[in-house]
Amino acid sequence: MKLKICIAEDNHFLTLAIKEKLSFFDDLTVKFTAINGAELIGKLEEDHHLDVILMDIQMPEMDGIKATEIVKNKYPHIKVIMLTVVDDDDCVFKSIKAGANGYLLKEIQADILYKSILEVMDGGAPMTPSIALKALNLLRKPLLISVEEEKVEQVKLSKRQTEILIQLSKGLNYNVIAEHLFISPSTVRKHIENIYKKLQVHSKLEAVIKAQSQNLI
Repeated sequence: MKLKICIAEDNHFLTLAIKEKLSFFDDLTVKFTAINGAELIGKLEEDHHLDVILMDIQMPEMDGIKATEIVKNKYPHIKVIMLTVVDDDDCVFKSIKAGANGYLLKEIQADILYKSILEVMDGGAPMTPSIALKALNLLRKPLLISVEEEKVEQVKLSKRQTEILIQLSKGLNYNVIAEHLFISPSTVRKHIENIYKKLQVHSKLEAVIKAQSQNLI
């Protein structure tokens, strides 16, 4: 079965360029495109049977960060990979908080984009190396966590949930974590869902940031 992709991008030529990169791979299909976040949300209300959204950040009417937040709240099964030219700390941090599953820069090669889509479907968090470095730096700066979040009552995690969070912080995917802890990938997935609920987050990176800020791991 083909993976169903949506491209949210306001630049027509960049949309065509991304489509061309994806056209090399028979197991992907671009289901539809949107020129801004508002149009994307409207199309998803009509049909949300999608696997991955490649999301630009700077778009008119509704930007990609706000759109990501709405998508992850309404359609948590859809993976969102930011695909952008913007690489400043603020956008990386806000994208992670909004629930983005990955963050790639637009000059990415077709084969790496393809591998990133497969990786995100396998529970990974693909990132362009320079963005991954920024994300690590954000993890080392708990002061970036808002004061409001710091006031939240301390969350209590089970021993197994703590073990899984530690594995997540190392960038491991569900299958590898399952092997390390001698449990099934589906059990890992269920634990991660419960961790998200307890921490009130939408992505692995956000979970790790929040857990570290509260000294849970």
